[in-house]
Amino acid sequence: MAAAVWFPRARAVELRDEPVRDPGPHEVRVRAVLSGLSHGTERLVYRGEVDPTLPLDLPSLAGGYGFPVKYGYASAGRVVVAGSDVASAREGDLVFALHPHQDEYVVDAALVHRIPDGVTADRAIFLANLDTAVNIVLDAKPRLGETVAVFGQGVVGLLVTQLLVRSGARVIAVEPAPLRRSAATRSGAQTAIAPEEVALVSAMTEGRGADITIEASGNGTALQSAINAVATEGTVVVSSWYGEKAVSLDLGGHFHRGRVRVISSQVGRIDPALAPRWDRARRLAVATGLLRELDLPSLISHRIPFARAAEAYALLDERSDETIQVVLEYS
Repeated sequence: MAAAVWFPRARAVELRDEPVRDPGPHEVRVRAVLSGLSHGTERLVYRGEVDPTLPLDLPSLAGGYGFPVKYGYASAGRVVVAGSDVASAREGDLVFALHPHQDEYVVDAALVHRIPDGVTADRAIFLANLDTAVNIVLDAKPRLGETVAVFGQGVVGLLVTQLLVRSGARVIAVEPAPLRRSAATRSGAQTAIAPEEVALVSAMTEGRGADITIEASGNGTALQSAINAVATEGTVVVSSWYGEKAVSLDLGGHFHRGRVRVISSQVGRIDPALAPRWDRARRLAVATGLLRELDLPSLISHRIPFARAAEAYALLDERSDETIQVVLEYS
């Protein structure tokens, strides 16, 4: 038997026994080493802020958004047994799996990704978020020398900041938590400001506004600030998922006269303009290569034993500003 994290109701956590069978020909059995909590989507699920009728979008998830639900998608572990027809991973390999928090599990080999030799689990757990961050930058299309204001410096925001700096953009990070503002400057942001200082974006761009703004905070108020801070004919990239939270926007004034463009970035799709050169496999390969190059382990602010998972979620829910990446450690 294995143990898995379930949410029986909003803001409640249980460890439930799960049977673990032998893998089939196209499956692998994985023993978890670390798993990362999502501070965006997963926290919405934990709080019960997702439409209960929305279907689950991964075969490894179980239950439903109306509770109970087994949720999570960032697990790094070692392959214990590989099915007879699996060529992508062998026994002992470190893999990343799109799987909820569970100490041992069997999953289709298509849902695991072998991690290159020399890359540790505390880097591997960032693969899903890094894949998302690469997609956001592909959607944003920054040009050399442009200014990009990134609203929200959680894990995805900090990864986006690192990637933008590598692309040659100048990054202004907008984040309420001092801990994350410090992390943003370490990640290469030219400056990190609090949301109430967002008027400084205009001053720092000679009155133009940011060429691009990216909303990665999950806060609808930040989306309005991102619209207000972008330049005329600029682009606002919305990577947040707000769940059932309504967002009210003022779309007069600058938005209308400035011909501001607002687009959604979601990891399930790639900008059609990039086809046929880019697909999800190429994007994942890029993200995998970046695992050894970016500043990742320092983003882990809390390591909590799997058996104390309820404490990890309470921390994320009640004292999020004190966290960056919270991970569960498996013995």
